[in-house]
Amino acid sequence: MRVVLADPPSFTPPYDHELASALARAGAEVELVTSPFRFGERPAPDGYRLSEDLYPRSSRTERASLRRLLRGLEHPRAMREVARRPGDVLHLQWLAFPELDRLLVRRRGPLVFTAHDLLPRRTAGRTRLWRALFDRFDRIVVHSERGRAALVSFGARPEALRVIPHPVFRTDMPRRDDGRTVLALGVIRPYKRLPDAIGAVLALDGARLVVAGDPRIPLDELRREAGERVEWRLGYLGRTELERALSEATVAVFPYAAELDQSGALLQALGAGVPAVVYDVGGLGEVVRRFDAGRVVPPGDVAALETALRELLDDPGALAAARAGAEEARATLTWDEAAAAHLELYGELV
Repeated sequence: MRVVLADPPSFTPPYDHELASALARAGAEVELVTSPFRFGERPAPDGYRLSEDLYPRSSRTERASLRRLLRGLEHPRAMREVARRPGDVLHLQWLAFPELDRLLVRRRGPLVFTAHDLLPRRTAGRTRLWRALFDRFDRIVVHSERGRAALVSFGARPEALRVIPHPVFRTDMPRRDDGRTVLALGVIRPYKRLPDAIGAVLALDGARLVVAGDPRIPLDELRREAGERVEWRLGYLGRTELERALSEATVAVFPYAAELDQSGALLQALGAGVPAVVYDVGGLGEVVRRFDAGRVVPPGDVAALETALRELLDDPGALAAARAGAEEARATLTWDEAAAAHLELYGELV
């Protein structure tokens, strides 16, 4: 089977790489079509073909406002290039310009879409837009049962939806945590509610918080308020920096607002055997609860977040049980299992 995976804006290179590699291991002929990744080194192709020639002008532009303008102008051509790629199935991972894609997403063969963000922030209120987009696809992949229910309630066709759990990003390195370190990992955006994590950790005696990720919001005031018990490791995390942060983490924290189906950063933590405390939004609570790999608390409840972190940091037995749950997630949520589920889905269409 020939599969074209497309991530035109290059939003998730690690996910794209792992899925493409696993599909190739399973016997598929895979091409990953994307654009240059601006923030670091892309994983080298492993068994698949990589084409990263979309958006040639905007990918070389540093100024954000100009880059987005140029990308919008280049987008129709980029989507035509994606649609022309030969393959039995075209699987889009992201839609960079939903307003344009309503008109541009067309192909004679089967079309699949993965709804990583259940509804992107900028266009979440555009009900008719997203219903029209969802109708373009033969199948839509979500990562959780909650994600499936959310899209059904929004108007997606139930028969088109398939739940394929997000695999972990497995890493193996020595554990160097001090038993009192909480990690907030990933790109820093408003919906990730970093102030909630800071407030919960500062309420715990002897605990510290490591914030590791690339900031997309102003942090000066928050850094002043946080004080000395918060360590900031800001910028894009390469493999060495990522593994260092994970090796030092006792627990990871994800106090997200309701927006996305699953968190790649959460799957990085579980893939390193680090348990997590999460707000019960999207599929975050679903995966932590399934493996008993930490604690799940009500969204926005900072007091419950603090209590859950205290349980894990102060009780060695509770921490050991949560670590065992993270290890079970590592063993269960594999990319090979995800690839098999994707190939079964593609087989329904070809």
